[in-house]
Amino acid sequence: MKKISIFLFSLHLLIQTTQSKELNYIYKSGEKGYKSFRIPAIVNTNKGTLLAFAEARKNGGGDQGDIDLVVKRSTDNGKSWSKMMIIWDDVDNTCGNPAPVVDRKTGNIILLSTWNLGTDTEAMIIDGKSKNTRRIFVFNSIDDGNSWSKPREITSDVKKPDWTWYATGPVNGIQLSSKKYNGRLVIPSDHIEAKTKKYYSHTIHSDDGGITWKLGGTTPTDQVNECTVAELPGGELLLNMRNYNSFRVRQTSTSKDGGETWSELKADHTLIEPICQASMIYYAEKGRKPFLAFSNPASTNSRSNMTVRISTDRGKTWKLKNVLHEGPAAYSNLVVLNNSNLACFYEAGIKSPYEGIVFQELDFQDFK
Repeated sequence: MKKISIFLFSLHLLIQTTQSKELNYIYKSGEKGYKSFRIPAIVNTNKGTLLAFAEARKNGGGDQGDIDLVVKRSTDNGKSWSKMMIIWDDVDNTCGNPAPVVDRKTGNIILLSTWNLGTDTEAMIIDGKSKNTRRIFVFNSIDDGNSWSKPREITSDVKKPDWTWYATGPVNGIQLSSKKYNGRLVIPSDHIEAKTKKYYSHTIHSDDGGITWKLGGTTPTDQVNECTVAELPGGELLLNMRNYNSFRVRQTSTSKDGGETWSELKADHTLIEPICQASMIYYAEKGRKPFLAFSNPASTNSRSNMTVRISTDRGKTWKLKNVLHEGPAAYSNLVVLNNSNLACFYEAGIKSPYEGIVFQELDFQDFK
């Protein structure tokens, strides 16, 4: 029995070591003076540059405190990355929830983000006991992500007075291509009401390249928050949401008016979740049938088993999947590379999902 136990322990260590070598960390917790890196977001620019955003958490892994907004660039499909650039460091305050979107008409990159005092916790903000509140800002880059504008506040334009907590993304936004709403930038977001303390998903949008922003529609029912959005053929939008109901599956909603209103929620029983953020993008590249891709930790009881799924019928079924990492994993963001492959930028580790943020290019042959 003792020999069997030693063998199993050695095998466990070998598996851990192998998995650790396979994880391609772009941000590794403990590096550059930061205790933790979390909340991945990624886009591919008009020039084919990958911009990988994250929250750099100075003193720990919690959602409040001294948190900076950072980015790394790659001009070779993620094979190598630039040094880390700090986009926003507001002393000891919380700067995060990156939600980037590329304006394909101008090439500008627009980055939405949220801010709160580092001493104000989420619970304090929700309870109305915080010194300040959750506020929304926008950044702009006109040089392919090499430099960024100063933060510009848009809170009064996109947040109602009776909302407390608020989050942009955290995931990529989209630009619409339908005839009526062509060029509209849409950012998936969420909020909490002050009196009811109910959680809702909503969207915000810009029709002038990110200069001005308006509040879009809110989901008709609550118990959802962090969400991701995709435009389907014909212009319909599909919103996919983190769900707080007792059943551990994602919720969905659709919009036929560019995100200004959203339909009743519908559960997607294939997309199981442990209550966590997810990513969804629409893929329409030459040489391959268009499809929806979705990534999340596919488990009902733990943040683990990072999985990417493919749907060829507008999200009605998800017949193909690829398990990227069976171990601990959490937030993610999908992106299409210049070679038309998919890639996933996700939180993962061996003992904890928050050991770093991994970049992984996907091979379509691995989808079964």
